[in-house]
Amino acid sequence: MNYKSSDKTFTFEEILRKAEGYCAYQERCHDEVVQKLKTMTSSETVIDNAVVHLIENNFLNEERFARSFARGKHRIKYWGRTRIVRELKLRNISRYNIDTALKEIDAEEYLENFHKLSERIWDSIHEKNIQKKKKKFCDYLLRKGFETSLIYEKLNELISKD
Repeated sequence: MNYKSSDKTFTFEEILRKAEGYCAYQERCHDEVVQKLKTMTSSETVIDNAVVHLIENNFLNEERFARSFARGKHRIKYWGRTRIVRELKLRNISRYNIDTALKEIDAEEYLENFHKLSERIWDSIHEKNIQKKKKKFCDYLLRKGFETSLIYEKLNELISKD
């Protein structure tokens, strides 16, 4: 049976192979895969069957995705826990998988990365007005998803150094 997408027709086997390749390239959440499948077919049955196939053959695993996402976003982009949780929720990841993912972030590594990032940012803000500098500093770290208490504690430490 063939399924029509915009101007190309795919068989169910072709859809499965493309979906497997898509998932094998990097970890994906269910929503990303469903969106990709919707570009190949409009049949909900085909999409559901393809997702079931991907899960059964371990191409798609939400817990594995969440763990990888949390590790990568913290280590590479220096995101804090709050941002990671927010982004995982946007991808409809379950609370259980979010909690599991947060365990992937070592507490010492988290604090070490936070301190390195915050000191680098503080030094890079060239603002004469201390209130504006403090605001820019806090806003940046809040966008990165670090906890407010951690940010204000570090801010007080940096101000007392200057």
